[in-house]
Amino acid sequence: MNVGRRNFLIGATSVVGSAGVVGVAVPFLGSWNPSAKALAAGAPIKIDISKLVPGEIVGPIPAWRDKPVFVVKRSEEQLAKLNSQNDRLADPDSDEIAQQPQYAKNETRSIRPEVLVLVGICTHLSCSPKFRPAIAPQEFDAEWVGGFYCPCHGSKFDLAGRVYSGVPAPTNLPVPPHYYESESVIVIGEDGGTA
Repeated sequence: MNVGRRNFLIGATSVVGSAGVVGVAVPFLGSWNPSAKALAAGAPIKIDISKLVPGEIVGPIPAWRDKPVFVVKRSEEQLAKLNSQNDRLADPDSDEIAQQPQYAKNETRSIRPEVLVLVGICTHLSCSPKFRPAIAPQEFDAEWVGGFYCPCHGSKFDLAGRVYSGVPAPTNLPVPPHYYESESVIVIGEDGGTA
């Protein structure tokens, strides 16, 4: 047998085998990286509130960490009534620290009193509560002063996302990290430019 031919075949087989191993390893190792969808799910989002009028909501916007986001512009009347029923709330002072960033631990649970930003997921069984802004009696509450109502099991939240006592939801609606990029643009998912 020709020794040169054998060495050539061994070398060629080794090169083809090595290329095959690399061809299999690259996609396998690449699969360990998060997908574009996974990266986007946690990425901050920007919301333009320039056209939002008092008493209206933008949302739900299912774009931040696959959770709906509510952005509400509260009217003067709604702000005036906001703390009128604190005695009916389970956590009126938002003492559950994990429910909002420190800058939203105030009576309006917001950076600007008129603009509320919430994760729109009921803290009971992850339903999405309905925005009920009317300051008027409702079929579920004769003393309703506006807020969010989850028709699935009857949980109620005021216009600061604070949960009422005696409903299935155990805690307030979460306030996500956010900041104002400009007078009319909110960045949701970051605290003042830091993740």
